[in-house]
Amino acid sequence: MAIIIDGKKISQDVRNEIKEKALHLKEVRGIIPGLAVILVGDDSASEIYVKRKENACREAGFLSKEFRLPADTDEKEIFDIIYKLNRDETIHGILVQLPLPKQINPESVIEAVDPKKDVDGFHPYNLGHLFTGDAFHNSCTPSGILELLDRYGIEIKGKETVIVGRSNIVGKPLAMMLLKRHATITICHTRTKNLSEVTKRAEILIAAAGSPEMIKGNMVRQDAVVIDVGINRLGNGKLAGDVAFSEVSKKASYITPVPGGVGPMTIAMLLMNTLNAALI
Repeated sequence: MAIIIDGKKISQDVRNEIKEKALHLKEVRGIIPGLAVILVGDDSASEIYVKRKENACREAGFLSKEFRLPADTDEKEIFDIIYKLNRDETIHGILVQLPLPKQINPESVIEAVDPKKDVDGFHPYNLGHLFTGDAFHNSCTPSGILELLDRYGIEIKGKETVIVGRSNIVGKPLAMMLLKRHATITICHTRTKNLSEVTKRAEILIAAAGSPEMIKGNMVRQDAVVIDVGINRLGNGKLAGDVAFSEVSKKASYITPVPGGVGPMTIAMLLMNTLNAALI
């Protein structure tokens, strides 16, 4: 049976370390890391996530500001808030919670954020600079995945690594970050032909396609490290990842659970990016 990678514990360890560094920064330089979150509309999942971010900021000793706007808000109002926050020296990180209502172009909104304050790592400047290795901030979920691998002492260099998923939030930036760490990368997706032939080559397999339990036991190499990024709500109300955990855990050497694996790391790395932004 696989060793279960405990994302809850690792994320708490990271958050404790961030709290100590934030306290030191306040004492030595008088700087309190500040994060502003903009939430448009009443998406229930976003509400929960924003609340968790607020609690995490409070626990870390950060300044937290929140802007809640109705679903019919126009882009100009959001831009006005972002431009003010870009100039606000007490705010080091700006996060626009996705998804946005249909009348708002998310790309335009993300591009309005100062790249130095783009602690989500979604700005084209930061995504583009992943290729040269000098982005201000890397995307939080991919950063969290690397942190989990590092803290469990899992070697990345030279490893045959397969990512199932090509989103701008996880799959693509993660590929660049792993490539920088000298992994050999293959990116697949739900339309890849003979997917199992590719996934069975992986020494590190990362599932981030948003398709419940699509990775079965017969698609996984013996003793592979399996990272499940997916979080899907099933018809019975239960949560499931992109990996069939009960099958795959019998073959993998390490595996992340859902929930409690990658998910908690996203907020931890958001705090890390905000702390780093305060130092820029």
